[in-house]
Amino acid sequence: MDWLERVAGLRQWTRGGTRAPHKPLLLLYALGRFREDSAGELRYSAVEEDLGRLLAEYGPPNATTPAYPFHHLTGDGVWEVRTDRGPGSPGTGVRELRASGAAGRLVPELRAALRRDPQLLGRMAQLLLDLHFPPSLHGELCAAVGLEPGPVEAVRLPAGRRQRDRRMRELVLTAYEYRCAFCGYDGRIGAVPVGLEAAHVRWWAYDGPDEVDNGLCLCSLHHKLFDKGVLGVGDGHRVLVSRHFAGGSRPARDHVTALAGRPLLGPRPGARPVAAAHRAWHLRQVFHGAPRAASAS
Repeated sequence: MDWLERVAGLRQWTRGGTRAPHKPLLLLYALGRFREDSAGELRYSAVEEDLGRLLAEYGPPNATTPAYPFHHLTGDGVWEVRTDRGPGSPGTGVRELRASGAAGRLVPELRAALRRDPQLLGRMAQLLLDLHFPPSLHGELCAAVGLEPGPVEAVRLPAGRRQRDRRMRELVLTAYEYRCAFCGYDGRIGAVPVGLEAAHVRWWAYDGPDEVDNGLCLCSLHHKLFDKGVLGVGDGHRVLVSRHFAGGSRPARDHVTALAGRPLLGPRPGARPVAAAHRAWHLRQVFHGAPRAASAS
């Protein structure tokens, strides 16, 4: 059995580019726990809080519950659930999962495969990250679920999956003249830019094209905050800052909250600005809460 193909084919709600990373997050969490204890199981009542935090931090802006993937992942052939009454999930109800003593774990065949091939766990985790999250979040997400960051070996996407266009970074950085579109940072060592990255507005994992009108040149800090939903791009290509962001220090005010309402820096004349459709996707699927009022400064 090709476990990578099975993981790549997790059934998810995908209509209209809607983010639904519930199953991938649960599976990443389960892989991290397997790494710690390959014989253990995850009792829902014991892991509900952990899974809730993962969904709140890395899931879509709308409220959700970890009960959904805990039950529905059983249909993908990688996860099983039992209760105090025996095998099988009681459903998606939080009360039912708690009251029945529901516990889940990877199916026996997958557990055996992971024991036979120690590198399979790393390849599966990297595939889940590549298919559902932007690279700026991979390291911290690995840390959050107890996995080592980075693949054990290079992971090729399954046949039929589109591949990234390696030219995008240079095209985007050139279009924005090698400076952060939010703050203007343009550091370099000699002729080599340092701390500047090409961010997808609509994530590549959700059919975001590798094109200039879906990209922003951002410094490392603002790229991370953009992908975390703290920052966004609104009408008139002005910077949005989430009201959910809190930071009382002067650096937090200067580098984040003071950006509210500022126009983007770039792109250069003749280059295509961020397309409205991609900005709208980011605001629906990534940006958290309502934007702050424009900064007086």
